[in-house]
Amino acid sequence: MIKDDIRSYFPILNQEINGHPLVYLDSAATSQKPIQVIEAIKNYYEFENSNVHRGVHTLGNRATDSYEGAREKIRKFINANSTEEIIFTRGTTTALNIVAQSYGRTHVGEGDEIVITYMEHHSNLIPWQQLAKEKGATLKYIDLESDGTLSLEKVRATITDKTKIVSMAYASNVLGTINPIKEITAIAHEHGAVMVVDGAQGVPHFKTDVQDLDCDFLAFSGHKMCGPTGIGVLYGKKALLENMEPVEFGGEMIDFVGLHESTWKELPWKFEGGTPIIAGAIGLGAAIDFLQEIGMDTIEKHEHDLSRYAIDHMQTIKGLSIYGPQDPAKRSGLVTFNLDDVHPHDVATVLDMNGIAVRAGHHCAQPLMKWLQCTATARASFYIYNNEEDIDRLVAGLRTAKEYFADVFE
Repeated sequence: MIKDDIRSYFPILNQEINGHPLVYLDSAATSQKPIQVIEAIKNYYEFENSNVHRGVHTLGNRATDSYEGAREKIRKFINANSTEEIIFTRGTTTALNIVAQSYGRTHVGEGDEIVITYMEHHSNLIPWQQLAKEKGATLKYIDLESDGTLSLEKVRATITDKTKIVSMAYASNVLGTINPIKEITAIAHEHGAVMVVDGAQGVPHFKTDVQDLDCDFLAFSGHKMCGPTGIGVLYGKKALLENMEPVEFGGEMIDFVGLHESTWKELPWKFEGGTPIIAGAIGLGAAIDFLQEIGMDTIEKHEHDLSRYAIDHMQTIKGLSIYGPQDPAKRSGLVTFNLDDVHPHDVATVLDMNGIAVRAGHHCAQPLMKWLQCTATARASFYIYNNEEDIDRLVAGLRTAKEYFADVFE
């Protein structure tokens, strides 16, 4: 169970918004940062600030040890075989684009298929859309069940021997749906396709073991798991990464440069051109330490309990629609919803006036909004620092919004 004093580690939560104590329910967009992460970044800039890998002086060695130490923490966190399989990126978007531009351009040709779902974030849709256009390939979508889940029967019906890449979210940032990645990976491999996983909404919330999943690539962002912005990770199986070309060229990623030919460093550095995101990696390493101290199983249970509590109480509000699986065991810690006849931006504004931060809009998932037959939704997303009192405040705020707009439209 998450301890009641967990909030004390997050300085930003100790403030009022519009005269009310802050209730932060937007962790699917970005999580808040504990003091341990803030201090780790501060310590780097105060005592270790130097470029990595290049120097032989003390500060350079300290910085390199901290940077590469963070890579090892990430390797253990997702159970990768080697740090060679851990590529630091700017975030999930960059990581997915690397796979599309490097692996995709080499392995996808005219008439081939790329398979995704209607629930994908734009970051896991547009790169494949562009690759399909460039190569003359077919972009196929696995249809969703009425509750926003995937059936393995439809997965099997969509993936064929022409499929080269299957890519999907570990968990939907709108529906909260947790997808059966291990089973879908096995189906993809039966047809000779590689499996790419957008782990942005999965890795921060439940235990992720890439060897157990057997996925070929996994992308995730630090800022959604208590780490800083601007740092992310691409995991890839070593055999695949070794045969992929870099997509950025310059310092740090080279071995030898001649006038007309150059060679690249070994993994993982051939994909990390330029001065890397040193402070970000160190901050992410500190975030992983923090999450592991709590325990990923504990975090997962806490979020499922909050989701169950939220759904049960939000369903008592007449005219409120909740999207995605109703069973909290099938979803991550978020609830996406709409109030009848009230735009989600208006709902979010009323909640903000009561100190409650939620997200409103299309959530970078416009094809999914079309599938849901709406233009936008509101979303409350939970993390380790939220509790049932936060949900109670949300429900009270929604009742206030409903009453306010009922009076306005009378």
